[in-house]
Amino acid sequence: MLVGAVLTGGSSRRMGRTKALIEVEGVPMASIVAEALVGAGCESVVAIGGEPDELSGLDIAVLPDEYPGQGPLGGVISALGSCSGAATAVVVVACDLPWISSSDLLALVAAARDNPAADVVVARTTRLEPACGVWNLGCLPALREMFAGGERALHPAIAQLSSVEVAVDERAMRNVNTPSDLHQ
Repeated sequence: MLVGAVLTGGSSRRMGRTKALIEVEGVPMASIVAEALVGAGCESVVAIGGEPDELSGLDIAVLPDEYPGQGPLGGVISALGSCSGAATAVVVVACDLPWISSSDLLALVAAARDNPAADVVVARTTRLEPACGVWNLGCLPALREMFAGGERALHPAIAQLSSVEVAVDERAMRNVNTPSDLHQ
């Protein structure tokens, strides 16, 4: 079973307000990402991190980040740790990627199915895009060990894992960090 997770726990310092709730064409960014995850075959989608009351209007379950304020690796660990039962992989996408589509994610999902031994299948444009990937639940112990050792970023964590990179359209990976990013 494939599960989707939208990372919504960032501090949004450069934006000045919660990015997950910022609307693009009238829809909150986190909802756009959640819809793309469903379209890519995720049987359930959750938001990881942020204030549950503030995010309640998203119509997706908001689960706590095990390590709030500790960087994106903590969010990925929280997403993987929240899975139970028949889940085999989690498609994790940051909430600030409002131009991502189901077809972009389907390419990652297909690569994960074709490479079941890979710990992570990650998006690539002209560079690695670690905020968009399909994570194998089997790598959770290694991620927890890296975190315990002080790692907080995704790039170095991915470098220590078995990974597959999938080319994705640059527009899909254009993230929104500041108000001006919405208008570019």
